[in-house]
Amino acid sequence: MKEKVVLAYSGGLDTTAIIPWLKETFDYEVICCCIDCGQGNELVGLDERAKLSGASKLYIENVIDEFSEDFIMPCVKAGAVYENKYLLGTSMARPVIAKKLVEIARKEGAVAICHGATGKGNDQIRFELGIKALAPDIKVIAPWRMTDVWTMQSREDELAYCKAHGIDLPFDANHSYSRDRNLWHISHEGLELEDPSNEPNYDDLLVLTTPPEKAPDEGEYGIGIVDIVENRVVGMKSRGVYETPGGTILMAAHEQLEELILDRETLKTKKDLGNLLAEVVYEGKWYTPLREAIQAFVDVTQKYVTGEVKFKLFKGNIIKAGESSPYSLYNESLASFTTGDLYDHHDADGFITLFGLPLKVRAMKMQELEKNNNK
Repeated sequence: MKEKVVLAYSGGLDTTAIIPWLKETFDYEVICCCIDCGQGNELVGLDERAKLSGASKLYIENVIDEFSEDFIMPCVKAGAVYENKYLLGTSMARPVIAKKLVEIARKEGAVAICHGATGKGNDQIRFELGIKALAPDIKVIAPWRMTDVWTMQSREDELAYCKAHGIDLPFDANHSYSRDRNLWHISHEGLELEDPSNEPNYDDLLVLTTPPEKAPDEGEYGIGIVDIVENRVVGMKSRGVYETPGGTILMAAHEQLEELILDRETLKTKKDLGNLLAEVVYEGKWYTPLREAIQAFVDVTQKYVTGEVKFKLFKGNIIKAGESSPYSLYNESLASFTTGDLYDHHDADGFITLFGLPLKVRAMKMQELEKNNNK
């Protein structure tokens, strides 16, 4: 009986070419596994294509609810945004994909898991750290790093390889944007984006949104487009465009509620930990005690974060239009310029004296030293 390998399968050219390559190179039985995180019509025709390419079986695992509840929402609650721009759409999906790959590998008794991520990207790290954390005994195969036996370096090479193995595919050799889509977002890399001095060709690029300058006064508002040069885990900078329309609005609404509800020190600490969580998730360290500890802290802060937020959306902009919450710490009597029942202007005298005491003592000391030096 042949040993089995589970392949993270998207149905694209890369992972399709990997199927006969795994059989030919290692004599494995190949079991494909496509994890549905909300890719939509990208899943159409996968079963036929996987079988045509030599896979013995294809699993399509729907994890949309789990992805939303257990991976997206913890990051939303934490306000986790990588380098102040990236809402972690791809990063959040990788740990749930790794989890499902391990589950299928256990179910099938597979000895290895294979992925098609490149040797220059972040996804190889995210997949493999997840697999190591959940199944340290299972071998990982990364063809793009195995240059001694993986000789294909272009789409033309992969198409020729597939054709030589009797696999005719509905792909051509024209290079297009490298995209990753799920329930939360879609990402774009490649073509003109590889030069940061180039303006993105939004007419060809965008999938979920409308260019803000072309957005009508009502309807398609062009919200959630981010063009970023980010620092990859492997040490290089890369440029990408992310579309996260609904997520951008949700994150903004959540942030507005926290302004009303959380006290100053809790909010400050939470923002610091939210930035840390963004790094943890970006680096593929979801299955770690650190992620669990940060999430536990965040969950405590969210006990009373509820309310209503109103926005006006207009040509790429999210404009505040009021917010309210039964747990708001905003007190109109306190905030008003007129004196209220809870606050006496004279109370500020003693507070400022104590709050500024270190500054005053230091200044007095400097004066004393300067006076002595001038004698």
